[in-house]
Order: sequence, then structure tokens, then C-alpha cells
Amino acid sequence: MPFDVLMSILVAGLTSGALYALATVGLSLVWGSMGMLNMAHAAMLTLGGYVAYSVITSLGMPILLGFAGAIGAGAIAGAILYYLIVRQLLKNDRSAFESNVMIATVGIGIALENAVLMTYGGQPLKQPVSVDGWVRLGKMALPYQNVLIVAVVVVMMVVMSLLLGRTRMGRAIRATAQNRDAAQLMGVAVDRVYLQVLMLSGALAGVCGVMVSSMTQLSPPLGNDPMLKAFIMCVVAGLGNLPGAVAAAFGLALLEAFVQYAAGARWGFPSLLFVVIVVLIWRPSGLFGRAEIRRM
Repeated sequence: MPFDVLMSILVAGLTSGALYALATVGLSLVWGSMGMLNMAHAAMLTLGGYVAYSVITSLGMPILLGFAGAIGAGAIAGAILYYLIVRQLLKNDRSAFESNVMIATVGIGIALENAVLMTYGGQPLKQPVSVDGWVRLGKMALPYQNVLIVAVVVVMMVVMSLLLGRTRMGRAIRATAQNRDAAQLMGVAVDRVYLQVLMLSGALAGVCGVMVSSMTQLSPPLGNDPMLKAFIMCVVAGLGNLPGAVAAAFGLALLEAFVQYAAGARWGFPSLLFVVIVVLIWRPSGLFGRAEIRRM
């Protein structure tokens, strides 16, 4: 394999891995803290992309404010999801919470996607958050847009790491993820932690939606593909394991890129499904997961 082809595959894989990691961390954070699979996560990605588009094009604001709008919209969507759905379901039978909230968030996701469709229409739109040009490395041209995506994701991962590891809120989230009842006995406001987790996940989804749409186009089903692949990577890593989710996102994205080059684009997604089947047979709790103890 020529060196320039190898580098092109690696760049494509790392860029996709960065996007998948951003989507996966938000999904895994909610599961690890709450035992909840947020099926509205895809719609939150879509919402973030469209809000950034509106802030930049309709209001004429700078790109940084577009990012801020996407983060704010995602966080607000997470808060609304908590107050309208999650908190109400938690008051009912907790033993059925996981299945009930999954069904409820499916409906919320469909409703939000259709709201976007009715507001903006079904015509694909160009995301203004983009950087033209490239830098040439030997025979390979590295687009600035790929560099921007990886840089934004790295910044978000560092911020999340510091937030979870160095702040009081982060310690409360990790304590709740490890043992909800023990954290509550120690004075942790678990309900507030759930709200914070959903807002953080929504903010990450908003940024991810901006980055995904900058590589493709804005459309109402924008978040469906990243959401599906993020779920696959969560399963491979072990649901609720954040470092494992990031590692799985980059590893599987690189695998997908190499398979697409060797066998064609249509074999990329089936290769991910094959990995999931193998992992579930060999290690049902995931590569980095534990059967009984969930860690952040």
C-alpha cells in the first residue's frame, strides 16, 4: 500500500473516530450515570447542527457564537428531557425505568426530528462552520476541515476529562455512576446529577451535530448514523465506560476506513456489526466493561 494512500486512510479514520467519540461519550455518560439509553440523542445532534446554522446565517453571528448556540440548545434540550420525561418516570416504578425511558425517548426523538423538518424543510443545507483549503504533506493533501474537527473534539474531551476528574460536580457524577444508593447516603443530590448529566450529554451532542454536518450536509435525519455507530461503540467498549468508549470509537473508525478502502464503502458498516457480534459472544460486558460494577 502506498504511503500516501495509507495516510489518507488514517486521516479519514481519525476524523470519523473523533466524530464517533464525541457522540459516544455523550451516550455512554448517560448510561453510566443513569442506566438510561437516550434514544433522542440523534435528534439532539440534529438540533445542534441546525441551531448553529441559524445563529450564523439568519442572525449573522460569528462561528464561535454558532458553537455556543449549539451547546446551549443541546443543554436546554437535555434539561427539558429530564424535567418532562425522565423525572416523571423516575417517580414511578424504577424497575421498569430503563425500558420505559427508552420507549419515551424514541418518541421524543421522532417528534424533534419532525419539528426540524417542519421548520427548515427537507432540503439539505450547507453548514457554514467549515474551513476551506488544505495543507500538503508530501503527496497527501490534509484538509483544514479535518484538522478543525479533530481539534474541536480534543478540546471537548479535555474539558470533559477535567470536569469529571477535577470538579465537585464531576465527583458527584462518578459517585452516582459507581453506586447510586451509596452516593445518595453520602449526601449527593442524585436528581441534580441526573439533570447535569443530561445537559452535558446534550451539549456534547450539539457540538457533534455541528461537526458532522460540516463534513456532510444538514438534514433532519442527520444524527441517525452517528447515533447508531455510537451505540455500537458503546456496546463494544462496555456500556458506561467513557475511556473505553473513546478508544473503541477511534479503533472501530480506523477499522471501518481500512475495510472501506479494501472491500468498498458498503462493507464498512457490516464490519462494525461483525465486531459487535464477536464481542458480545466472547465478552458480553464489552472489551473494557465489567459484569457488575460500572465505572466512569
